[in-house]
Order: sequence, then structure tokens, then C-alpha cells
Amino acid sequence: MGKGGGCVPSKKRQPPATTVATAPSSSSATAVPRDAPEEAQDAPTGESSQTLRLYIVFYSMYGHVEALARHAAAGAGAVEGVEAVLRRVPETLSAEVLEKMQAPSKDPAVPVISAPADLEEADGVLFGFPTRYGAMAAQMKAFFDSTGSLWEKQRLAGKPAGFFVSTGTQGGGQETTAWTAITQLVHHGMLFVPIGYTFGSGMFNMDDIRGGSPYGAGVFAGDGSRQPSEAELALAEHQGKYMAAFVKKLGHA
Repeated sequence: MGKGGGCVPSKKRQPPATTVATAPSSSSATAVPRDAPEEAQDAPTGESSQTLRLYIVFYSMYGHVEALARHAAAGAGAVEGVEAVLRRVPETLSAEVLEKMQAPSKDPAVPVISAPADLEEADGVLFGFPTRYGAMAAQMKAFFDSTGSLWEKQRLAGKPAGFFVSTGTQGGGQETTAWTAITQLVHHGMLFVPIGYTFGSGMFNMDDIRGGSPYGAGVFAGDGSRQPSEAELALAEHQGKYMAAFVKKLGHA
């Protein structure tokens, strides 16, 4: 979970109940409103027997980012010819520290990415992480720092990538967390793919509190007890579908 003003969690926090055991079906949330642009609703046309792989690589301490990751995977899986692959980045905190922070145990069904070189197998990547003072959490930064050999040979150059985030407050870095992460993609020569306003009217709704921005999906975690809303999960599912369609378009170029 991210907290816009810092990274020290409250002792009152409880693990969120929205970490999904399995990826939801594409009908579990409205991925794209009816009035969204047509290009966001339909995957690009083209026939190919090749299965493209969209990696969804994330770090989640309390489950908020993981909930977005699973819904993004569901959205991506709805695009024919694209396979969603969920992976965690390695944890950098000790078990003792995580216990004191009341962090729930990780779901073993989602494996830790074995090596940065695994990203070479991806046709596109969505990275998800909580904020720490308006930038990505140290665990995700440590993973990016371990990709030096890929950078040296530009193995990831040309691959599309996007971000989704979690913050503790509405002013805690929903946009800056993604914005400051773009530097990682630039050095690798990757292509940043924002969602813009392709979610249609869902991007303009002022009646409910909703994380997310034109940069990508997002969730407000509060003190850790707030659960991701249906709107936040739907936006994550839309981002997964949108990115999968983009990957498919590049794959058929």
C-alpha cells in the first residue's frame, strides 16, 4: 500500500479483503463504458497464430496493487491472442519487519519473477507499485536497478509498457508516481503507453472517490482499511484490455 506522505504504516491497518484469489472474469467489472472510444473497446484486427504475452509485474504490500494487477490480467485475457502473465518483484524487507508492519502473506499462486531477463519474453509490460513520497516503492526500484544487463544491451527497447499505482491519499502521488517512473522506461528505450481518457465517462465521474489518472489505473488505500472500489477495479481491467490491444497491434505491424 502506498501512502502519499510516507511509507510508515499505521498499526491500525488491516490487510484488505479485496486481494482476489483468482483473476476475475472479464464480466466481473465493466472494463470499458459504452461511450468509450471505439478503439478502446475493440482489439485491433488481424489474424495470427502467435500468442503474445503481456507481463503484469507488480509489488504489493497490503493487497491493493495486487487487486488491480489481477483485474488488469482479466482485462488482458479478454483480448484474443494475448496471454496475461502475473509476476511479483522480490521482497526486500525481512519477514520480521513485514510482520511488524502487519503485511499479509503473499499468495504463492503468483510467482516471483525469477530474473530480470524474463522480461525479454514479454511483448509488453504493465508495472504496478505503491508510492513512497511521490515515487515508486523501494522494492520496485530495486527490481529496476537489477536490470542493468538488459539496459546495457537494450534488450527491452521498443517494448510497450505502462503503470498502475496505489497511494494513501488523494494528493499522495497518483500522477507523480507514474510520471517519475517514466525515466526507467526511457533508459531502456521502452514505449510508455498511458490510458489517456479512453475509459470514457468513467474518467469524468465526480460523484465517487476514485484513484487512477490518464497515466494509468490507481487506488486510494487510505490507512490500509479502504478497499479498492468497483470503479478502480474496472479502470484496472480496462487498462489491461487496452494494453493488450496495443500489444496485439504492434505484434501484427
